[in-house]
Amino acid sequence: MLELVDLSKSYGGRTVLARLSHRFAPGEFVAVMGESGVGKSTLLNLIAGLDTPDSGQVVVDGVPMSSLDDDAATQLRRSRMGFIFQAFHVLPHLTLEQNVALPLLLNGGADTSRARAMLDAVGLKGRGADFPRQLSGGELQRVAIARALVHRPALLLADEPTGNLDPETADGILHLLRAEIRQSGAGAIMVTHSIAAAAMADRTLVLTRSGLQLT
Repeated sequence: MLELVDLSKSYGGRTVLARLSHRFAPGEFVAVMGESGVGKSTLLNLIAGLDTPDSGQVVVDGVPMSSLDDDAATQLRRSRMGFIFQAFHVLPHLTLEQNVALPLLLNGGADTSRARAMLDAVGLKGRGADFPRQLSGGELQRVAIARALVHRPALLLADEPTGNLDPETADGILHLLRAEIRQSGAGAIMVTHSIAAAAMADRTLVLTRSGLQLT
């Protein structure tokens, strides 16, 4: 489903990733850990096609991302991927339900009942008409998680998905992520510093300067 082939990336002359290769099996939930600054978020951005490698390939379902033009790459992201990023990227002028339903609408869907169900699932039942300005940071993170899962993506990319949540809420969100992944047969890559979060995954990889290593 996903393969990294000799992936390299540098910024300002500093090498972040160097000839990284790894194959992720379809439907597996993988946690990626590692020291700050080692390139974990960069790795997610490269997989998503939001950034381009200096060399090497990201191959999704047998298709190199570099072979796709902008429109095709955008369509792939919309239809096949879900994103949970640290910055949330919740749109302030949309209600919570509209924010969560956005992937459905972009993929041609019209039924927003799934969006309401996902808000319920992340503990925000009855808040669909609220706006992001009315929420705490932890609640915004839950909206971002609901939006990432709403269209049942084939590949979920999560960057510290529980970083702003208290332990009890984080545990519930991690169980929701795993349940949604299992139900849809999706693959997931979760960057985390949390040992408790990593324990939810099928396996944990540690990203170092020398590559990805199985713990």
